[in-house]
Amino acid sequence: MKKSLTIHNEATYEEIADVVLMPGDPLRAKFIAKKFLKSPKCFNKIRNMLGYTGTYKDKQVSVMGSGMGMPSMGIYSYELYNFYDVKKIIRIGTAGSITENLSLRDLVVVMGACSNSNFINQFSLKGTFAPIASYNLLNKAVNCAKDKKINFMIGNVFTSDYFYGENEDTVNSWKKMGVLAFEMETAALYINAAAAQKEALCLLTISDSLLTGESISPSLREESFTEMMEIALCCVN
Repeated sequence: MKKSLTIHNEATYEEIADVVLMPGDPLRAKFIAKKFLKSPKCFNKIRNMLGYTGTYKDKQVSVMGSGMGMPSMGIYSYELYNFYDVKKIIRIGTAGSITENLSLRDLVVVMGACSNSNFINQFSLKGTFAPIASYNLLNKAVNCAKDKKINFMIGNVFTSDYFYGENEDTVNSWKKMGVLAFEMETAALYINAAAAQKEALCLLTISDSLLTGESISPSLREESFTEMMEIALCCVN
């Protein structure tokens, strides 16, 4: 009988690779594993937060859902970094655009994450911390996106603690500061990576526009956005 390292993940230490792709939706994790990884094996079903490990171009890679919001991402990324000694986590998710320069299905390579969350307060820092990506991973993603001729932007996103609370004033305030999109997980991932002295990157496909009201259906989100997944896989080595 295998021994779990945490109450949220039934994997043994050896069952998770040192690089993990993390979509929010566990069913998207299953889709990625089946489509891109060779011989994927499921290592976690606790709370239906599915996780798989397989190989991609002879490199062992894991993919696991993070759930929605900073607390959920905070739990799973912390455990992967600190219990399973994962070196790199690449979030592959969706976001709502707040700029006219991003259309549906365009990509954001997230350099930094602003937030309204108190997540950072647990570290008792005497100032304001700026959660940022690993430049190593960001540079690889940008080069890959250029090679694939994918429409993308690099910049800041806003990691929000709420989903339904956005209003015109909030959107316009962050838009004026050059923030590209709203989402709910990146800041927690970047903060946990910094605290663990590990690497992290967030890639986001625009699924909604908070300016026009355009949106992509949930079913298409689960099994599409393959360009973003391919870029993430460019970064695993």
